[in-house]
Amino acid sequence: MPVTPSFRMDNKIAVVTGGSRGLGREMAFAFAENGASVVVASRKAESCRETAAEITAATGARAIGVGCHVGSWTDCDRLVETVLEEFGRVDVLVNNAGMSPLYDRLSGISEELYDKVLDVNLKGPFRLASLLGERMAEGDGGAIINVSSTGAVAPRGDIVPYAMAKAGLNAMTLGLARAFAPTVRVNGIMPGPFLTDISHAWDMEAFNERARTSIPLQRGGEPNEIVGAALYLASDASSYTTGTIIKVDGGSAYGAH
Repeated sequence: MPVTPSFRMDNKIAVVTGGSRGLGREMAFAFAENGASVVVASRKAESCRETAAEITAATGARAIGVGCHVGSWTDCDRLVETVLEEFGRVDVLVNNAGMSPLYDRLSGISEELYDKVLDVNLKGPFRLASLLGERMAEGDGGAIINVSSTGAVAPRGDIVPYAMAKAGLNAMTLGLARAFAPTVRVNGIMPGPFLTDISHAWDMEAFNERARTSIPLQRGGEPNEIVGAALYLASDASSYTTGTIIKVDGGSAYGAH
């Protein structure tokens, strides 16, 4: 056997939710660059199709875009049906879609907002992982990656429902790793603050000042810095890794694991 494991994903079919922007987009491009066919899924179908076309143009890999609101059980079922009709199987699922709306105070959070946050961040990933995980287990196996957040283990007061959902996602990751063993590996990535399009709304001066004291690497992550962990968990390089949550946060959630 070669000393260095392969991070290639040749002939693999990968589904990435929230794949048209931010960290999901970076992962989708990285998978395609390493040989995978990619399904880009997010709420806006047109953005998915545009991203898929960009992936194919840049890498030559086959890519399709599918609109899917992951907070909807029905949409999740439809996404799975569409992908299986198109490709016949799925080898890698990345549950990356998420949302964390702002709120003024906890008592002001409406039931609608609470349900929306839990649906997108937890219910949808559960449904997709359940459907595709069972399908993988019945076939040749596969890999599921749940994208969590350091908020799950170091929650702030302004992201409580989101942090709750991501903590649930961490628990789900560990449970599914056992449920779908031994042929399906289920792992998580727990990002800290990343400078994606979401950061355009941040007060960057305040963020940079806070980063200098609260993040050991003293900065936010660049989107492409998620790729190493994603490729590791999606490829055969992580063939003996399951039930693991990898923190990619510049050290911001120190002591969390």
